[in-house]
Parts: sequence; structure tokens; C-alpha cells
Amino acid sequence: MNAAAAGTWQLGDVIVNRMGFGAMRITANPDRSVAIEVLRRAVELGVNHIDTAAFYTSPGGTLRVGEGEKRWANELIREALAPYPDGLVITTKVGPGEDPERGFYHATTAAELREQVETNLRQLGVDCLDVVNLRIMKKPGEDSITERFGWLAELRDEGLIGQLGVSNVRIDHVEEALAIAPVVCVQNSYSVDQRSDEDSLIAFCAERGIAYVPFFAIAGSSRESGATTDHSEAIEKLATVHNVTPQQVRLAWTLHHSPNILAIPGTGNPSHLDQNVAAGSLQLSAEELVTLE
Repeated sequence: MNAAAAGTWQLGDVIVNRMGFGAMRITANPDRSVAIEVLRRAVELGVNHIDTAAFYTSPGGTLRVGEGEKRWANELIREALAPYPDGLVITTKVGPGEDPERGFYHATTAAELREQVETNLRQLGVDCLDVVNLRIMKKPGEDSITERFGWLAELRDEGLIGQLGVSNVRIDHVEEALAIAPVVCVQNSYSVDQRSDEDSLIAFCAERGIAYVPFFAIAGSSRESGATTDHSEAIEKLATVHNVTPQQVRLAWTLHHSPNILAIPGTGNPSHLDQNVAAGSLQLSAEELVTLE
């Protein structure tokens, strides 16, 4: 069982295994040592692409650990994995942020984006962030990303960022970004049963060598609440046929759907981590894929 079984993708100037790890849920484990174990185990299993963010903290800001401090995903990653092994790519995102006075907010100025980038640098303990996604809140008619993405491109030119991506976007947003700087990945919500109109965006990215990184591939309609239990009859049937979990079928479909898709399932549970990585070697036939479509 190894993440390499899912195949690889050229993420800009680096090669990553298509089965990665999402750090959003790592803070939910009340046992810090287990959270550290999960991160280290992921790398042992061949995961070399970890997705995170400075605003990934203890759920709702209510879970307190140690001396009353929040648990931050970036700091857990640093504790578990630094000094980072060669070939490990850590992708983070900016746009959303958390401020003691304002609470949760979205950056709208160059200064705010710089501050968020510097927070990620400090928490992860690095001089340059491998990949930074600009995550936006879509507002039809008034949501151009040109200015914000341009500011991140300037930080890339300063050497604070290696490569750039975008998140929660449409095709026109990606086109805006490409006019400014190379885009190595697009990260949107997507799953076998929550697809919206994303297939055209996936194809758009594939044609340009851009990775499409879906979040909520396992969660589906449950989104931030975690893995859904609302599976279709087709998913349940294939899980039985292959003697795997419905979540593994969801991940296998995700990887089969397009070669430019990178999976980033997240968990704070060691056994679930093993199952997620194992899903990278689950082969679904053309006929089985049709039933899921």
C-alpha cells in the first residue's frame, strides 16, 4: 500500500503522487500525538502532496489543547514533519484568514495577502511556500481575481512563493490568472454526487496541464461535517463487490475520472488514512465507472 499506486502528476516544476493528504481535519483529533502520527504515517505511505491553510484550526475555534491554545494544522505539520523530506510539496491557501479582532475574514488588500503568506511561512517554518492557492468567495458580477492574483504573483517574484494556484473558481477566473502568471492547480468542491458544472473546468485544466484538486470528494454533501453516509445504491454495490468502503469507491472514482485530478482526502484517524491511501490502487472497470456516472 503506497500513494504511488494512484499514479503521478507534474505539478508545475515538481512531480507528486496523485493520492495526497488534506490537513483540514487533522486538528479535529483531540489527541495531539495521534494527529502527529497520522501526518508521519501519510509520508511513510508515500504521500508527497499535503494541502493545508493557516486558517485550518480546531473546529469552530472551540477545541482547546495544552495551555488553552488553539490547534493549528500548519503547526502540527511542522512538528510532525520538519525538517521536511525531499520531494514533499505543501500547498497552502490564502484569501480567508482569522484575526483576533475581526474574526474570520477574506483578504481584500495586498497587505492582508502578504500578512497571510507570512503567517503560513512562519507556521510551517519555511522561507518559501511550495504552492499558494488564492481562494475566493464567488460573487457574480463583481469577483474579478486579477488584482489579488497579481499581488500574489509579486510575492512569488520576491521568492516567498514557489508556484500559484486558485480555489473556488470558474473558468473565467482561471483565464484571468493565466494572463498574469502560470497556474499549477485549481482546487474546487467536487465529488461523484456533487459535481455541479465542474466537468468543463476539469477538461479546461487538463488541456493546459493544470491539476484539478477536489475537496469534499469523500464528504460530498456533508462538506465540512466530514465523510457523508449518504451513498448512492451504485456506490454501495461497488463497495460490496470490491470488499472496500463506500469512501474508497468515492476516491477511486475521483482518480479515475480524469488523469489531472489529485485527491486530498483528509482525516485524523490512522485507520481511515490507510483506507484512503489504499483506494489509490482500487481499479474500477469501464462498466463500473458508467454505473457511477
